[in-house]
Amino acid sequence: MQLLLDALLRNARDRADAEAFTDDTTALTHGEVAVRVAALVARLAPEHRALGLLAPNGVAWAVAQLACACAGRTLVPLPTFFSAVQRDHVIRDASIDCILATPDLIERAAGHGVAVQTLDIDARADLQPEAAGRFAQVIYTSGSTGAPKGVRHGPRQLGWMTRALAQTVEARPEDRYLSVLPLPLLLETLCAIFIPTLVGARVRFETGLPERIGTGRLSGLAEVFDRHRPTMSVLVPQVLAAWVGELEAMSAQAPASLRFVAVGGAPVPSTLADRAWRAGIPACEGYGLSECGSVVAVNVPGRRRTASVGRPLPGITVSVADGEVLVEGPTLMDGYLGGERPAGPWRTGDMGSLDAGGFLHIHGRRDNLIVLTSGRNVSPEWIETVLLGDPDIAACGIAGHGLDGLTAVLIPTSAGERRFAASDPEDLRAFVRARCADLPVHAIPGRCLLVSREAAFASGLLTANGRIARKVLASLVLRDATPADALDA
Repeated sequence: MQLLLDALLRNARDRADAEAFTDDTTALTHGEVAVRVAALVARLAPEHRALGLLAPNGVAWAVAQLACACAGRTLVPLPTFFSAVQRDHVIRDASIDCILATPDLIERAAGHGVAVQTLDIDARADLQPEAAGRFAQVIYTSGSTGAPKGVRHGPRQLGWMTRALAQTVEARPEDRYLSVLPLPLLLETLCAIFIPTLVGARVRFETGLPERIGTGRLSGLAEVFDRHRPTMSVLVPQVLAAWVGELEAMSAQAPASLRFVAVGGAPVPSTLADRAWRAGIPACEGYGLSECGSVVAVNVPGRRRTASVGRPLPGITVSVADGEVLVEGPTLMDGYLGGERPAGPWRTGDMGSLDAGGFLHIHGRRDNLIVLTSGRNVSPEWIETVLLGDPDIAACGIAGHGLDGLTAVLIPTSAGERRFAASDPEDLRAFVRARCADLPVHAIPGRCLLVSREAAFASGLLTANGRIARKVLASLVLRDATPADALDA
C-alpha cells in the first residue's frame, strides 16, 4: 500500500530517532521500523500471496502488518482467541498460503496443512520506494453465531479510512496512542498502526491487556493509563465502564494528557458517557461495521452530541430508509470472500435516525427485534443500554422473542458480584424494575438471570470483544423458561 510505504520512508528520513512502537519487551524508533519492515518483506516467499498472522498484540504484529502492506500481499489476521476449528475455517475460506506466527504461537499455527513462518523482526534491510502489488486485508468475525465470514478490503478502502480518520481526530506526530483492544479488529489496526504510521506518532501496545479483556478480567486499567499517559485510545463500552468504575472507586481522574478516546462496538449508555467525562475521560461515541470500513460516524471533542454516535465521516453518505441505516461511500468493502462486490448503498441492518444537526442515532438491530406473544415489538438494545448505565453491570442481554415476557441476563462487574452475592431472584427483579422505571410496562423484564463474567465467556454468551452472542442468549433464556422435558420434545 503506497500510502503506508511513503509514510515509512518519510518517517525514517524525518523522524528516524523518534519512538514509534513499544511493548513489554521491544521498542523501535521510526528508523528501526523501516529497516525491520524491509527485512521481513524480503523474506516473504513470492508464492505466498495470502498470509495469516497469528501473534499477540505488540511490535511484531505491527511490523508484520506493515510488511504485508508494503509487499502487496493479502493479510488475514488470526485472532489468538479463535479455536482450532475456527482457524481451520478461516485458513480454507481465505486460501491462506502461509501463517506468520510469533515463536510462542508456532505450535498453534502448525497442523493446519499450510506453511508456517516464524515471525522474526530482528533482521534489517533497506526499504525500497515502490510497493509491489495490491495489498488487501480480510477481517473475520468471531464466529460466535456461526462460521466466521470474511470481509475483504483493498488499498482504496484502507487508504481512505486511514486518511479520513486521521483528519477527523486531528492525529499528529505528538500523539501517544495506547493500544488495549485486539489488533485483529480492523478499527484497532487503523488506529494503532496505520494512522500513527501516517503521521509519525508513537504507540504503546499493552500486550497482556487484550487477552485479559477477552476473558473478562477487566482490572488494572486506571494504572495502565496513568503509567503511559496517552493522548488517544479506542475502547469498547465494557472496558470504558471498568475504567470509570476504578477511577470512581479511587476518587481519581484520568490522565490530563488524554484528548480523544473513541468508544464503539456496542451502544454506549449516556449515563456511562457522562460518568466518563466527569472522570476526565474524553469519551466519544462512534458507530461502524466491518463491511463499511469499521467507522461510519464518530463524535469528537468540541463537536459531540450526547446519545448520538456523531456525524458521518466526510465522504460517507448516510441515509435512513424505513428506519434502517444505509451507507454509501469509498469505504464500502470489496465484498465477502466468494461474493460479489456490493452495488449501491449498504443496508446495515441497524435501525436509526438522523437529527437536524446531521448526528446519527442508532436504535438497535432490525434482526434483534423481539416480538412478544402480546404482539408488542421491543428493541433489546433499548433496555440493555438503560441497564448498562448502572456501574455494577458489565454486560447484559435482553431476550424473550416468542415468549410472554422479557428476561434480563445480567453480567456484573467485580463490584456488582459483591453487591449481588446475597441477592435472591426477587432482589434482582427489584433492581431491574428500579433501573427500568421510566420504560413502558411491556419493556420491563419480568425475569432475571445472573451470570458471572467467567461463565459468560466460557459459555460463549460473551464474545472476545465483549458483545452478547444473541443465539446463545436466546438458548439460555429458553432453557430457563421451559420445562426440561419440553426441551427434548
